[in-house]
Amino acid sequence: MKTQRIGIIMHGVTGRMGMNQHLIRSILALRAQGGMALKDGTMLIPDPIIVGRDAAKIEALAKKHGVDRWTTDLDAALANPDDTIFFDAASTKLRPGLLRRAIDAGKHVYSEKPVSEGLEEAVAIARYAKEKGVKNGIVHDKLDLPGLVKLKRLRDSGFFGKILSVKGEFGYWVFEGDWMPAQRPSWNYRAADGGGMVSDMLCHWRYVLDNVVAPVKSVSCTTATHIADRWDEKGQHYKATADDAAYATFMLEGDIVAHINSSWCTRVRRDDLVTFQIDGTHGSAVAGLHKCYSQHRVNTPKPVWNPDQPQALNFFEGWEEVPDNAVLDNGFKVQWEQFLRHVVEDGTWAYTLTEGAKGVQLAEAGYRSARERRWVDLEDLEI
Repeated sequence: MKTQRIGIIMHGVTGRMGMNQHLIRSILALRAQGGMALKDGTMLIPDPIIVGRDAAKIEALAKKHGVDRWTTDLDAALANPDDTIFFDAASTKLRPGLLRRAIDAGKHVYSEKPVSEGLEEAVAIARYAKEKGVKNGIVHDKLDLPGLVKLKRLRDSGFFGKILSVKGEFGYWVFEGDWMPAQRPSWNYRAADGGGMVSDMLCHWRYVLDNVVAPVKSVSCTTATHIADRWDEKGQHYKATADDAAYATFMLEGDIVAHINSSWCTRVRRDDLVTFQIDGTHGSAVAGLHKCYSQHRVNTPKPVWNPDQPQALNFFEGWEEVPDNAVLDNGFKVQWEQFLRHVVEDGTWAYTLTEGAKGVQLAEAGYRSARERRWVDLEDLEI
């Protein structure tokens, strides 16, 4: 069988997301399965080189997972013409500069989100990639979650009729770090380090709403720092300066109202850590990470409000699970395959750095709305 190597520079993959989802479950998983079949039957084999500042940590990661190549010298990695893609999952603050260096080296670029801390910088790097003619992409992992794949399938089939509204609940309780270790890094709670729920999650909600429901037109957002005192990875007390919750309402194309609560200060009593409910004239559906449940109008019960008696209806019983109908792979891996096919075969790819800039635009608008206590409209980005 004919094979073709593709070299990938992977920067910032010692962190949780970069290591688990991008390195192990995507690139190394592709390699372990013998590569990805191209149109002509050739198997495309990823050959990663992992790059980071901590030599001991990078070397240990490479040895543990059988990665032959690693370095602390990013310039040398970018200078190697045999590696054609640069991927970044490190600090948002450094990302635009890193992407620009990679573009200057002639690399195609793929990036975690957000693409930058500010809209002006996000637009600039998207334009730069376009001007230089390199293929570019932003991670949009939630679109390939099985639950959202099924939700979009329902929308595309016309199941909902006219869509009226969307309700989203995201988050869980992140321990403060004093008596129980926190599940998220301390920089998430420091504004100076790029932390904040709005900057972290509204970029996700932009592409989810745009692609699963309808394009976002405006936002009204309230933020909060509910827990001011936290303890870092070394057990040292610090003051949280970034928002740990965001309560946002969006107006979508077609006069659809969407509201999403995002919080690291909530205890979960719902089907999953994130759920989205779409209500329409003909039916409703609720999706989590993997499962999706629907209720058609002919199956909708007729409850009666009576505060003097316990509720007789079990509202969970009237919903049917939407079947898988297909084996759905890891969402990050699916998108890596799409991007690799885009680079090698010029395959279809919509999620460029321009889409990343749209996510930053919504986050910036969310913060502005919270400061000014008003609705903020989203303008079309000229890229």
